[in-house]
Amino acid sequence: MFIEVKGHRLNTASFGPGPRTFLAHGGWVANWEVWQQPFELMSKTWRCVTYDHRGSGESPVPPHEISPELLVDDLFAVMDTMGIERCLLGGESSGGFIALLAALRSPERFEGLVLIATMPAINETAKPLIDGSRTDYRETIRWFVEACVPEPDSEHIKRWGRNILLRAEPEAAARMLESAYEREFEIALGNISLPTLVIHGTEDTIVPLKLGQQIADAIPDAELVVFEGTGHVPTMTRPHEVVAAIERRFREIVGFS
Repeated sequence: MFIEVKGHRLNTASFGPGPRTFLAHGGWVANWEVWQQPFELMSKTWRCVTYDHRGSGESPVPPHEISPELLVDDLFAVMDTMGIERCLLGGESSGGFIALLAALRSPERFEGLVLIATMPAINETAKPLIDGSRTDYRETIRWFVEACVPEPDSEHIKRWGRNILLRAEPEAAARMLESAYEREFEIALGNISLPTLVIHGTEDTIVPLKLGQQIADAIPDAELVVFEGTGHVPTMTRPHEVVAAIERRFREIVGFS
């Protein structure tokens, strides 16, 4: 379903009856499909909501209208439009960065956080993706996906990932990272007051495991779960394990027996 947010249309997807809601945000210019497989597994007991954030998938916007602040605004607009008063919030890669900003802005709207392959800041390491998006987007995406998915027998995931990312406009992809890098955000992780699950793969070369450990160490009520032999997108390569970790960590909070 498309919803109107600040003069733009955002493509949203919702699965399952609830009673509790899990809202998920994709990374960089990855659309909602990075959460598709976990949601297929979770939707029997959760209401699962996600969307193509501005600049990704079927939610195009002018590149100059992309910024971390606007992405957080959109997240709350999706919640309000879809009648979500409170939920568990998940973010993958830079989507976890947006989830952290949202949690700092209005922690009362969330029951907890799930941060997958998340970085605590967008810094100079994003420069190759910013520059590559403007010079040879297709080759940059090819390289990026190869680095994201080191798991064996994953050619189908790589093809899927390339197709997802290539839907975005190159300048939108550049601005998605550049707009955060320019602002030099430093998230006060110690001020995150929510129960948090950090999931990270040992073979993640995009966001190394040490950064996931840094987040888990800094958030007071955080748990780190490490997936051996796993790259940057476990939502796509290890969906069963991702769901098992989420439901174990938040069983009591969301009322599972």
